[in-house]
Amino acid sequence: MSDQFLFAMEVVFNGLMAGVLYALVALGFVLIFKASGIFNYAQGVMALFAALTLVGIMEGQVPFAHLINAIFGTEIHHFGWHVPAVAAIIMTMLIMVGLAWCVQQFVMRHLVNQEPIILFMATIGLAYFMEGFGDIMWGSEIKKLDIGLPQGGSFWIEDNTAFLGTENFYGFFIDQLDIVAAVVAIVLVIILVAFSQYTKQGRAMRAVADDHQAALSVGISLNFIWVLVWSIAGFVALVAGVMWGAKSGVQFSLSLIALKALPVLMLGGFTSIPGAIVGGLIIGVGEKLFEFLIGPMVGGATENWFAYVLALLFLVFRPQGLFGEKIIERV
Repeated sequence: MSDQFLFAMEVVFNGLMAGVLYALVALGFVLIFKASGIFNYAQGVMALFAALTLVGIMEGQVPFAHLINAIFGTEIHHFGWHVPAVAAIIMTMLIMVGLAWCVQQFVMRHLVNQEPIILFMATIGLAYFMEGFGDIMWGSEIKKLDIGLPQGGSFWIEDNTAFLGTENFYGFFIDQLDIVAAVVAIVLVIILVAFSQYTKQGRAMRAVADDHQAALSVGISLNFIWVLVWSIAGFVALVAGVMWGAKSGVQFSLSLIALKALPVLMLGGFTSIPGAIVGGLIIGVGEKLFEFLIGPMVGGATENWFAYVLALLFLVFRPQGLFGEKIIERV
């Protein structure tokens, strides 16, 4: 095989790995939209907040330290201990569940039966509130997230694929963290699908998604289901925040990954968990291949806009996405 073909294959593999990370963020959007019809603009900020909280707990950072020091004139920043990664993840998950309860209790519960645009604007406000709250709580500096995940290229893959090309080909370079993220995403999707199909709570979530009033008539608590959905979305945000934070550091630009999830949702459909995965893979592979093949001809930097152009084409020809339900209204 020619070296050029092998380089293209390497680009495809890395695109698949990047697509998995996009899909992790898109999953949170899908879960909330399926159960409540709300497009949660705050999902990216939830991933940021989860990552900030995880780092803060692991490093023993004092919450609101800057605010406390400014008010009382103190100089406290850390408790002086470090929390193991597993314990910190469990504590962060509990905080995300508490956040889900607060969102439902103090925001969404008061907006039942409102127009979708009002609910969407509420999630925009929630996003900016959480971003500012996270800044005050943990500080705005870039943080390193290290929970023991392997990083850097896999030498085993490089050594075992170098024979495919000539002396100018040194094997496929695939980041170990991307491989771990792919495995985690696969396991997460299997768990979510099994939960949705085979548990009482999962069936209740599907019932609420189909018809709120009918679900109420058979004794399903909407408040419980929506807290459950926001809690699961918070867990997905935590996983996405861990993967993205370990890859590029925990910084406030992490919240912008929500914007990259939008084309994923447009391709896969807003109501399909498998669609979020497939859409993420298509976006990941597509943008990498386009940059590799066409980028040099147009000056590069095509990864910044390729996904949105592809999503625009889907909106024109198939607005419901590949796996979304086609809505037919009879008038």
